[in-house]
Amino acid sequence: MGSPPRIPTNAPAHEATSCCPHGARPLLGGPIVSFLAHPAEDHTSPADPTGRDDDPRDQLLAATTTDHYRRTVTEGVNRVASKIARTTRPLTGVSTTELGPLVREVDLDTPLGDAGAALDELETLYLRDAVYFHHPRYLAHLNCPVVIPALLGEAVLSSVNSSLDTWDQSVGATLIERRLIDWTAELIGLGGAADGVFTSGGTQSNLQAMLLAREEACRRVARKSERPLRAAETLPRLRILTSEAGHFSVAKSAALLGLGYDAVIAVPVDEQRRMSPEALAEELDRCAREGLVPMAVVGTAGTTDFGSIDPLPELAELCARHGAWLHVDAAYGCGLLVSRTRRSLLRGIEHADSVTVDYHKSFFQPVSSSALLVRDGGTLRHATYHADYLNPERADRELTPNQVDKSIQTTRRFDALKLWLTLRTMGAAGVGELFDAVVDRAADAWALLQADDRFEVVTRPTLSTLVFRYRTPSGTPPALQDEVNLHARQALFDSGLAVVAGTKVDGAHHLKFTLLNPHATLRDVGAVLDLLAGHAEDRLAATEREQRTPTARPAPADAATDAAEATADRPLAPLRAG
Repeated sequence: MGSPPRIPTNAPAHEATSCCPHGARPLLGGPIVSFLAHPAEDHTSPADPTGRDDDPRDQLLAATTTDHYRRTVTEGVNRVASKIARTTRPLTGVSTTELGPLVREVDLDTPLGDAGAALDELETLYLRDAVYFHHPRYLAHLNCPVVIPALLGEAVLSSVNSSLDTWDQSVGATLIERRLIDWTAELIGLGGAADGVFTSGGTQSNLQAMLLAREEACRRVARKSERPLRAAETLPRLRILTSEAGHFSVAKSAALLGLGYDAVIAVPVDEQRRMSPEALAEELDRCAREGLVPMAVVGTAGTTDFGSIDPLPELAELCARHGAWLHVDAAYGCGLLVSRTRRSLLRGIEHADSVTVDYHKSFFQPVSSSALLVRDGGTLRHATYHADYLNPERADRELTPNQVDKSIQTTRRFDALKLWLTLRTMGAAGVGELFDAVVDRAADAWALLQADDRFEVVTRPTLSTLVFRYRTPSGTPPALQDEVNLHARQALFDSGLAVVAGTKVDGAHHLKFTLLNPHATLRDVGAVLDLLAGHAEDRLAATEREQRTPTARPAPADAATDAAEATADRPLAPLRAG
């Protein structure tokens, strides 16, 4: 073969990249080495040798754009910091009919050309009306204010953009995630063979846990069979047993795994909304009589509505007796792992075969930050698929640490970095102190509700949720009781002054506080109760007027909201005794 063509020393840099035949590699030397060594000198492209002010490459994070990156991100941080500093309520109460047209009218094919202009637009479309979880009167769902070290981690991981599927995409990041998995498994007490993987959230963790349980159950049944048995013959017999108060993702997982919703047996709960061991034992015995296979028992350490913790030692004993996989959904209650005063509430979790933890709930992390832990790391093989281009089987023999072998995801963010920087900055004890604070606040709020004859509370909290309802006058029809409580919640949301959640208890609509903000005070709780009571009383009064004058026009739907807005700046009503 002849020598490769020579490149004139005065040729433009872009010509130096096109001298080789297709598929050949240029020999390094002369001007090519100079080109590679000084990439900052090349600001042109073959299509535009004169350079451009709007070159899209300038928007890529690279060695030549770090100043632009620093200015842009700093401006964004400053905007958010300023917004949070000026926020006086958790939301504005904007409606979809108001905000929807503004978003739909944006012409995505015509860029604004400047990040500052885009942030100005974002103020109108998002920042102005966002729901701010850091506000102490956001008392609705399992959303927490986030710790600042985790936000630092978010900035770093987004910029470096590692993908936690294979080692060659996540050097260092893989080891940090694995270290955090080992640390969490040790907190739980799962033993030296434990392993796990970070996930997008509790739903994914529960899904993967049920996948592992399904495969282990099929393997167990096949091993005991006197004849070769296909998995398809076993699947219709599999059953998952979980609490009536457990998370809906368990039923959803059963459907996604080909078992169907009917494969889930809802086990009754006691007065504290914990799974009844006696009822579980009866259901397991029934499965045995009917030739069904108890694939898994899902205990909950912190139910979404009540914060109740199932009696895990008793569940573990029953699972051992019947050969069932024990999964503990501790997405909410995992904060107890680092509590200085309440760790004993998780007694028995160490016997689980798998555990779900949501750091983005009880460890005050930004979404997403969750993990699935397993007692036997070998069971994670049920999620493994070897792709020649990504994680070939030889990588196992070479002991290459590819996280994709453990995960049902492929491309995956380095979310573990947020928790890592949190622990390295403020420590696990600091996180535990924050979680203990919200549990303490919930206990105080329960006492406040107990002493307030305007409300009735369902059960004393174990963690930081409270389910209650406005107490209507004796003889009020159940439908009107529901209507009054639903109206109070919606009117409060529309006012923007506070946010509470809602749920059903025994078929009746209730209100719910989820206290995950250590800055929330008992005064905040009392003020929100006063607002809810005011909206409920308005709805009752409107109903009475309608009943007295059937032909009169009903009060406007937003009347209570208008009243709340009119009193928004008044001093808060004093708290009731207790």
